Amino acid sequence: MDNTKQVIFKLGNEEFGLGILYVKAIEKYMDIVPIPNAPSYIEGIINLRGDVIPVYSLRSKFGLSKKSVDEDTKLIVTKSKDIMMAFEVDSVNEIVEIPGSNIHEAPAIIRAESTAYINYVADVDKRLVVLLNLDGILSEAEKGALEKVASEAQG
Repeated sequence: MDNTKQVIFKLGNEEFGLGILYVKAIEKYMDIVPIPNAPSYIEGIINLRGDVIPVYSLRSKFGLSKKSVDEDTKLIVTKSKDIMMAFEVDSVNEIVEIPGSNIHEAPAIIRAESTAYINYVADVDKRLVVLLNLDGILSEAEKGALEKVASEAQG
C-alpha cells in the first residue's frame, strides 16, 4: 500500500483518520442550525463562507452518546463524489503521513456492509488508528437525505 496523508481526529477515546484529499477545511466549532424532522444523524447545517453545508454526526453512526461542545470540538469539512458535508469531532490531533508499511487491512470480522467505512487500520506512533473510507460512511438513503437538506437550506 502507498503512503497516505491523514487527518487524525478523536471521537470519545478512539482515533480515526480521514484522507487529506477529502478534507476541504478544519474549522472551529460554530453554531449548527438544527433542521426540523431531519434524521438523527444530521446535526443540522452551517453557513461556511456562503456555502450551506449539512453536518453529519459520526457519534450517531458509531453508536456513541452525544458529547457537549468544548474548545477542542472541530468541524471537518469534506467533499466526496460531489457531496460536501461536515463532521463534528471531539478534536483534531494532527495531520500525518503514514507509511504504507504501517497500514493494515481491517480484520474481516469488522468488515461488513454496515461498516463499509472501515477498510484499514494504521500504526501511528504506537497507536492504532482506524482509517475511514469517506465514500463508505453514507448509505444511499443517507446521501439522499443530506442532498435534500442541503438543497432545501439553499432554498
